[in-house]
Amino acid sequence: MRQQRSLTSIMRQNTMRLIAVLALLGLLNSVVGLVKYQPEAVHIAYGEDIHDIVVTWSTRQDTQESIVEYGINGYALTAYGNSTLFVDGGPKKHRQYIHRVWLKNLTPNSKYVYHCGSGLGWSDVFYFNTAPDDSENWSPRVVIFGDMGNENAQSLSRLQEETQRGLYDAAIHVGDFAYDMNTHEARVGDEFMKQIQSVAAYLPYMTVPGNHEEKYNFSNYRARFTMPGDSEGLWYSFNMGPVHFVAIETEAYYFMNYGIKQLVKQFEWLDRDLTEANRPENRAKRPWVVTYGHRPMYCSNLNSDDCTNHQSLVRVGLPFLNWFGLEDLFFKHKVDLELWAHEHSYERLWPIYDFKVYNGSYSAPYTNYKAPVHIITGSAGCKEGREKFVPQRPPWSSFRSSDYGFTRMTAHNKTHLYLEQVSDDKEGEVIDRVWLIKDNFLPNYVVPDM
Repeated sequence: MRQQRSLTSIMRQNTMRLIAVLALLGLLNSVVGLVKYQPEAVHIAYGEDIHDIVVTWSTRQDTQESIVEYGINGYALTAYGNSTLFVDGGPKKHRQYIHRVWLKNLTPNSKYVYHCGSGLGWSDVFYFNTAPDDSENWSPRVVIFGDMGNENAQSLSRLQEETQRGLYDAAIHVGDFAYDMNTHEARVGDEFMKQIQSVAAYLPYMTVPGNHEEKYNFSNYRARFTMPGDSEGLWYSFNMGPVHFVAIETEAYYFMNYGIKQLVKQFEWLDRDLTEANRPENRAKRPWVVTYGHRPMYCSNLNSDDCTNHQSLVRVGLPFLNWFGLEDLFFKHKVDLELWAHEHSYERLWPIYDFKVYNGSYSAPYTNYKAPVHIITGSAGCKEGREKFVPQRPPWSSFRSSDYGFTRMTAHNKTHLYLEQVSDDKEGEVIDRVWLIKDNFLPNYVVPDM
């Protein structure tokens, strides 16, 4: 009898354990289901207008709807968008859905709160600030960096803190993300987009591709980001305060296996865009013309990168033909400042054209400069580490550092633009600073005798 009771007790206990396990499995399945629909990698960017914001995020499964609830005081407004299936080119064909929602005609000079998602799951609450109504006379503050990886992202914690402190109005990432976005079936790209969310969900996160985005014809980059224009974020322009920003894709000069059509299309677009920016009424409103692209024309690093060559492709164009070179184009259109990355270091050049220095004067080289100024800022931190420089600094290089860090830029007004380099190695110390000053909206570049 005791044996029967003992057996009955054991069976009852096993049954209870089985019920508990089944319940737990059901709960886990429910949680996994929720995770599949949970928004990840939330980031924002400017739309076609400075007072439009586009919100982009991803989910692992299709949610059937893409919604942003937002407002100045709570979620008074709702906007609907769309999603597209992105399949990575790796062997396992990793799938995710990229959602985009445009918030248009936002109230100027206001703080909006928002979250995104669907009836199946919502993101955390984020916020962003809109530009003033008179954005032409605004003094925007922008943080600029390149070459940030999922590993060794040295600058990220400081960028997170300074974003939360409200130091910036936008962020510009000058190519090379995650290292690489396609690595491990695009899982590294997923992780990077989640970690940069702490900056990019609060600031318009304006991007261009670098060489590390090349895999599968830049498919990860083109799918994950939403920039102005119709080039899938490869090149575009936007206005911010007294600045006309122009984003370019330098990789079209190096990955010719995808054809020359993209290079030609970008060059023709650039010429049109800069011509429009130089119309007297436009240059009077936005006298600062600032370009950014990944691979620089010049650098003094101790490696074999193209910028160490006298005839770098970005600078002079295609070999032998010298077609589509950017230096002559930017000089012709009187670009003020050219921002680059790719080299894992920081370097500021004197005003330069064709390896010749064109300073404004001996005592004030960056006042009424006579050629564009170049800055390389690719030291945000990645698994490839730092770049060294050649021992002898070239005469056209003004300042250089291998410290990890990033660049701050403030366009104070139509005649004064300020830049400084922050060192993470030195606990946020400013290690370089420069004022660009000009008396005339259109710089006085004189084409030298050829």
